[in-house]
Amino acid sequence: MTDKSVEERRFPAPLRGQLLFAVIFFVLSLFLLSQIGDQTKWVKKTSFAAQPRFWPMVGILLMTICTGLHLWKLPRRRINIADWREAKKWFAVIEFGIWFFVYVVTVPIIGYLFATLIFMPSLSYRMGYRTRTPLLWSVAFGFGTVVLFKSFLSVKIPGGLIYEYLPSALRSFFILNF
Repeated sequence: MTDKSVEERRFPAPLRGQLLFAVIFFVLSLFLLSQIGDQTKWVKKTSFAAQPRFWPMVGILLMTICTGLHLWKLPRRRINIADWREAKKWFAVIEFGIWFFVYVVTVPIIGYLFATLIFMPSLSYRMGYRTRTPLLWSVAFGFGTVVLFKSFLSVKIPGGLIYEYLPSALRSFFILNF
């Protein structure tokens, strides 16, 4: 029997990324455990289970112990190329979080309408829609979303700083509707 067949029989789940994830999670657990004294405290004249430090400590201790046991029981002890390929997929998700963060930071500066009209086609293009029709549909969808949320649903979203440069009547209209 080859070493790989023994490994698959012992641990039938896919192995790619597990060691890397467990190591990252274990390091994070140890970091959180090291911070428990600074972030929580014991309160005098409070029962043991009602202490502000008790349940976070239990959770972080269990997280550290269980991750350590998971690392110990993993059949593979070396990170290989499949692990890095899997990690690349994990980090690709972070890109869209960054897009959202930039959008949220941009809205108070250039306004909800302009930010949406810039980010909708940009994200559509990033997702692979490179022809004119889908990009125009994304602009139309973004405009419809802004009109729906600001005008019909009356969602209170702060106006952009850029609206301050508009004439007063137009500025009020944009702040209220776009």
